[in-house]
Amino acid sequence: MIYQIENDSMKDRAIQITLVGMVLDMNVKNRRTGVIVIDHLEIADTFFKRFKGLMGRKNLSKLTGLKIDPCNSIHCFFMRIPIDVIFLSKDDVVVKAIHDMKPWRVSPIVKGARYVIEANALELAGKVELGDMLEFIEE
Repeated sequence: MIYQIENDSMKDRAIQITLVGMVLDMNVKNRRTGVIVIDHLEIADTFFKRFKGLMGRKNLSKLTGLKIDPCNSIHCFFMRIPIDVIFLSKDDVVVKAIHDMKPWRVSPIVKGARYVIEANALELAGKVELGDMLEFIEE
Protein backbone atom coordinates (compact mmCIF):
# COMPACT_ATOMS: atom_id res chain seq x y z
CA MET A 1 0.00 0.00 0.00
CA ILE A 2 1.30 3.49 -0.84
CA TYR A 3 0.44 6.48 1.36
CA GLN A 4 0.67 10.06 0.13
CA ILE A 5 2.10 12.36 2.80
CA GLU A 6 0.47 15.80 2.72
CA ASN A 7 1.88 17.57 5.81
CA ASP A 8 4.13 17.05 8.82
CA SER A 9 1.43 15.56 11.07
CA MET A 10 0.57 13.09 8.33
CA LYS A 11 4.25 12.15 8.06
CA ASP A 12 4.18 11.05 11.70
CA ARG A 13 1.05 9.00 11.08
CA ALA A 14 2.51 7.42 7.91
CA ILE A 15 5.65 6.42 9.82
CA GLN A 16 3.49 4.93 12.55
CA ILE A 17 1.51 2.95 9.95
CA THR A 18 4.73 1.54 8.52
CA LEU A 19 6.24 0.56 11.86
CA VAL A 20 3.26 -0.70 13.83
CA GLY A 21 0.16 -1.22 11.79
CA MET A 22 -2.83 0.55 10.43
CA VAL A 23 -3.87 3.53 12.54
CA LEU A 24 -7.62 3.91 12.70
CA ASP A 25 -9.80 6.74 13.91
CA MET A 26 -11.86 4.29 15.90
CA ASN A 27 -13.28 4.25 19.40
CA VAL A 28 -13.72 1.14 21.48
CA LYS A 29 -16.78 1.33 23.72
CA ASN A 30 -17.85 -0.96 26.54
CA ARG A 31 -21.47 -1.79 25.67
CA ARG A 32 -22.36 -2.57 29.30
CA THR A 33 -21.27 0.80 30.68
CA GLY A 34 -21.32 3.00 27.57
CA VAL A 35 -17.78 4.19 28.41
CA ILE A 36 -15.24 4.79 25.63
CA VAL A 37 -12.23 2.74 26.78
CA ILE A 38 -9.99 3.39 23.74
CA ASP A 39 -10.25 6.41 21.47
CA HIS A 40 -7.32 5.69 19.14
CA LEU A 41 -6.85 2.12 17.93
CA GLU A 42 -3.87 0.72 16.03
CA ILE A 43 -4.14 -2.62 14.24
CA ALA A 44 -1.44 -5.32 14.09
CA ASP A 45 -2.73 -7.87 11.61
CA THR A 46 0.36 -9.29 9.89
CA PHE A 47 2.93 -11.67 11.32
CA PHE A 48 5.60 -8.99 11.71
CA LYS A 49 3.21 -6.38 13.18
CA ARG A 50 1.81 -8.92 15.65
CA PHE A 51 5.31 -10.03 16.67
CA LYS A 52 6.55 -6.45 17.16
CA GLY A 53 3.45 -5.25 18.98
CA LEU A 54 4.51 -2.55 21.44
CA MET A 55 8.13 -3.71 21.75
CA GLY A 56 10.60 -0.86 22.07
CA ARG A 57 8.03 1.86 22.68
CA LYS A 58 8.90 4.27 25.46
CA ASN A 59 5.29 5.31 26.00
CA LEU A 60 1.77 4.98 24.70
CA SER A 61 -0.63 7.91 24.49
CA LYS A 62 -3.58 7.98 26.88
CA LEU A 63 -6.60 6.01 25.62
CA THR A 64 -4.54 4.51 22.79
CA GLY A 65 -4.65 0.78 22.15
CA LEU A 66 -3.18 -1.84 19.89
CA LYS A 67 -5.42 -4.60 18.54
CA ILE A 68 -3.48 -7.76 17.72
CA ASP A 69 -5.50 -10.09 15.50
CA PRO A 70 -5.40 -13.07 15.59
CA CYS A 71 -3.89 -13.61 19.03
CA ASN A 72 -4.61 -15.75 22.10
CA SER A 73 -1.33 -15.23 24.01
CA ILE A 74 1.19 -12.39 24.25
CA HIS A 75 4.71 -11.74 25.47
CA CYS A 76 6.22 -8.55 26.84
CA PHE A 77 9.83 -9.25 25.85
CA PHE A 78 11.84 -6.11 25.04
CA MET A 79 8.99 -3.90 26.23
CA ARG A 80 9.73 -0.79 28.26
CA ILE A 81 6.30 -0.16 29.75
CA PRO A 82 3.74 -2.22 31.67
CA ILE A 83 0.41 -2.73 29.88
CA ASP A 84 -3.19 -3.79 30.32
CA VAL A 85 -4.26 -6.65 28.06
CA ILE A 86 -7.79 -7.72 27.30
CA PHE A 87 -8.46 -10.94 25.41
CA LEU A 88 -11.62 -10.98 23.32
CA SER A 89 -13.62 -13.68 21.57
CA LYS A 90 -14.62 -13.54 17.92
CA ASP A 91 -17.89 -12.00 19.18
CA ASP A 92 -16.02 -9.11 20.91
CA VAL A 93 -16.67 -10.47 24.41
CA VAL A 94 -13.95 -10.11 27.06
CA VAL A 95 -12.75 -13.60 28.01
CA LYS A 96 -9.73 -12.53 30.12
CA ALA A 97 -8.12 -9.32 31.37
CA ILE A 98 -4.59 -8.86 32.67
CA HIS A 99 -3.89 -5.50 34.29
CA ASP A 100 -0.44 -3.98 34.81
CA MET A 101 1.45 -6.74 32.98
CA LYS A 102 5.15 -5.97 33.44
CA PRO A 103 7.88 -6.18 30.78
CA TRP A 104 9.51 -9.59 30.27
CA ARG A 105 6.35 -11.54 31.15
CA VAL A 106 4.32 -14.04 29.11
CA SER A 107 0.55 -14.43 29.29
CA PRO A 108 -1.15 -17.80 29.40
CA ILE A 109 -2.78 -19.15 26.24
CA VAL A 110 -6.38 -17.98 26.56
CA LYS A 111 -8.99 -20.44 25.35
CA GLY A 112 -11.67 -18.76 23.26
CA ALA A 113 -9.62 -15.62 22.57
CA ARG A 114 -9.55 -14.42 18.96
CA TYR A 115 -7.63 -11.17 19.50
CA VAL A 116 -6.23 -8.85 22.17
CA ILE A 117 -6.20 -5.15 22.87
CA GLU A 118 -3.16 -3.75 24.66
CA ALA A 119 -3.20 -0.35 26.40
CA ASN A 120 -1.34 1.58 29.09
CA ALA A 121 -1.12 -0.18 32.45
CA LEU A 122 -4.20 0.32 34.62
CA GLU A 123 -5.96 2.29 31.87
CA LEU A 124 -8.54 -0.46 31.35
CA ALA A 125 -8.80 -1.54 35.01
CA GLY A 126 -12.31 -0.85 36.27
CA LYS A 127 -13.53 -0.02 32.76
CA VAL A 128 -13.60 -3.56 31.33
CA GLU A 129 -14.67 -6.75 33.11
CA LEU A 130 -14.94 -10.41 32.19
CA GLY A 131 -18.03 -10.94 30.01
CA ASP A 132 -18.27 -7.33 28.80
CA MET A 133 -18.93 -6.85 25.09
CA LEU A 134 -16.93 -4.19 23.28
CA GLU A 135 -18.12 -2.19 20.32
CA PHE A 136 -15.84 -0.70 17.65
CA ILE A 137 -17.05 2.69 16.39
CA GLU A 138 -15.43 4.41 13.41
CA GLU A 139 -15.20 8.18 13.73
